Amino acid sequence: MKKKILIGIVIVIILGITAFVIFSNKGSEIKFKTEKVERGDIQATVTATGTVNAVTTVLVGTQVSGTIKQIYVDFNSPVKQGQLIAQIDPATFQAQVDQAKANFLSAKANLEKAEASLLDTKRTMERNRELFSKNLIARSDLDTSETNYDAAKAQVSAAKAQIAQTEAALKFAETNLAYTRILSPVHGIVVSRNVDVGQTVAASFQTPTLFNIAQDLTKMQIDTNVAEADVGKVKEGQDVEFSVDAYPDHTFNGRVSQVRNAPITVQNVVTYDVVIYVDNPEFKLKPGMTANVSIIISSKKDVLKIPNAALRFKPSETVKGKAQQEGPRVWILENKKAKRVKVTTGISDGSYTELVSGEIVEGQEIIVESLEKTKAQPGTAGPGRLRF
Repeated sequence: MKKKILIGIVIVIILGITAFVIFSNKGSEIKFKTEKVERGDIQATVTATGTVNAVTTVLVGTQVSGTIKQIYVDFNSPVKQGQLIAQIDPATFQAQVDQAKANFLSAKANLEKAEASLLDTKRTMERNRELFSKNLIARSDLDTSETNYDAAKAQVSAAKAQIAQTEAALKFAETNLAYTRILSPVHGIVVSRNVDVGQTVAASFQTPTLFNIAQDLTKMQIDTNVAEADVGKVKEGQDVEFSVDAYPDHTFNGRVSQVRNAPITVQNVVTYDVVIYVDNPEFKLKPGMTANVSIIISSKKDVLKIPNAALRFKPSETVKGKAQQEGPRVWILENKKAKRVKVTTGISDGSYTELVSGEIVEGQEIIVESLEKTKAQPGTAGPGRLRF
């Protein structure tokens, strides 16, 4: 009987030790989250934000002051070059033209009078010369007639100058009268109208803006602010993808047309204006929209790509067993342990990186995250451990 009890105790102890070892080993295993190496396309991009604008926008103002009498266009009105779009009250300017015409006619009449006086003094001078040659008049009479002739000639010249002066004043008045007719300088669409009928505009110190005309809304441009750390990668002709809040599910395409050298500094942050040309045949894009831009720096198709999390993964010191070597690497599971594999990488899109070379094949699982739980505190039982 005692022998049977002793055998039973031994069996229980053996089973307990076996269970302890099994659960201890099971609890000490470190689990990892893995992802497969896939094949696909990768694009390296530079992201930025910008504002959609018309390529050419003309601010239409006025060079004369007055009251707006008529407005012939409104917002979104298509206009042609030379089309009358507004009229300033011309009454004052028409009166100035009439006065300038009267002054011009008066100057012409003064010229005719001066020419008649010149002809008369010339005849008197010639007659006195003939009389003086016959000693019939004194020398002083001849001198007086010659002086009168020279004065008449000068009066004719003054009359001609007055005609030129009044003619210039007439042209100036006519020009100001013409400026009361506000004409469109280009073909385009009225983006904004800043005046109303009856409003007085003053052009004394600064030319007021009456209309904002976009020359061609089928061609738009985006002015983006690219950080100085990324501007060196941006080149003219690169493809661009962007979206606007008005169409969140639609991706628009464009191309880089200009990288401007003038820096823009705001609170010690330096950016550069990169201009992107965009076709807008359906008029979906409107001036002032905010664009979220991705400038495509490089693009690779049908390449092996690995998640960036795999490149950032670092096993604990207990798993590594030695200091980690430098250079790009990923970790794979071999015999339930993490093994380091050196790789050569290419371009990255922020989520995935191109795998150029390395002992990694398509479909292979690589470690992206450790699922190791926090170690139990002393005196407590960890998960999967037996306590006696």
